[in-house]
Amino acid sequence: MNVNVKRQAIKKMKSLCYVTLGGSVVYQLIYIKKDFTGYYDQVLQPISQKINPEWAHKIGVSAIKYGFFPPQTYKDPEVLKTKLLNFDLSNPLGVAAGFDKHGDAVIGLRDLGFSIVEIGSVTPVPQSGNPKPRVFRLPEDKAVINRYGFNSEGHEEVYKKIQNIDKAVFDKGLLGINLGKNKLSDNAVEDYTLGIKKFSDVADYFVVNISSPNTPGLRSLQKKEDLQQLLTEINKVMESTKTEKKIPLLLKLSPDLTEEEMKDIVSVITKKQSKVDGLIISNTTIDRTGLVNQEFSAESGGLSGKPLTNKSTEMIKKIYKMTKGKIPIIGVGGIFTGQDAYEKILAGASAVQVYTAFIYHGPPVVTKIKTELAELLESNGYKSVNEAVGKGVK
Repeated sequence: MNVNVKRQAIKKMKSLCYVTLGGSVVYQLIYIKKDFTGYYDQVLQPISQKINPEWAHKIGVSAIKYGFFPPQTYKDPEVLKTKLLNFDLSNPLGVAAGFDKHGDAVIGLRDLGFSIVEIGSVTPVPQSGNPKPRVFRLPEDKAVINRYGFNSEGHEEVYKKIQNIDKAVFDKGLLGINLGKNKLSDNAVEDYTLGIKKFSDVADYFVVNISSPNTPGLRSLQKKEDLQQLLTEINKVMESTKTEKKIPLLLKLSPDLTEEEMKDIVSVITKKQSKVDGLIISNTTIDRTGLVNQEFSAESGGLSGKPLTNKSTEMIKKIYKMTKGKIPIIGVGGIFTGQDAYEKILAGASAVQVYTAFIYHGPPVVTKIKTELAELLESNGYKSVNEAVGKGVK
């Protein structure tokens, strides 16, 4: 074969490769547009579950950030309208802190149909978190164990990313800033108050996270005396920080609290000097009761997902009764279906957040949960989410 013939053959082969590749890409894009849920379930989800969990997490955040997934086309019905912390929302569904830790994909998450996007936990100084591996899937249990340990880019970097978010583009969605403390910090009060000062012009609400099991000593801040001191100081800073509007302060609680500890916390948060405007119930659990998975169930860290469903719902019910329904609650823990969300609302939650279901089922789960929840509310005679809040508490 002479040189010219060989070159022509190579050129034809390259052209064929480009055509084949281009056709494949076009086919994938058509498939995504016509049936994104089917595409995700049949193609993307199986691939993502074979990738290292932490890498899959990073890829997922980047895909949402750069608009790889199509925006939601589902129009939230009237029955999903929700009033939370004096904000009017088109639906009660949010993404929990821990998914978008550094504020990379706020607009993308809103486009997928979440009305609440909570970023963080964010620490004052950047820190890498705990050693890897630190994330483990338990598919048999529909659960995840993580011990990230507040890996954070720090206040400055996260602030740079979110300070220019166009609120008009965000379209009435809430941006929550979940605050954490640095592992080596000896001054928790300062760490949390620094966050209040830094993000006061961009946050719709703040969350004080003292319930992660992955930072040594953090959960001890839930003890009555420590909590009272912490919240009193935070309230002082919030009062002195100049903002156009009052920013609500929420407290995120552990699901592993005893009933007496819950009562102590309620006694603190209902005092004027140490009050909060809302609660998030709950964080991950260290309880491993009933897990099927034997490969990773003994790993240390916080367990999220289906094993937490009933535990968090019962805690919501208890706290709702203790506070007489006067403190708004965002329910978190094992929400995979509209039924799961509905039960948390009946237990006393005014809104709900998902995390593990989003990890396993991706963007289609957002519309799935909202559709099922709307049907349940309507079939049970409720005209809005708020009408149903606490109706299951006796």
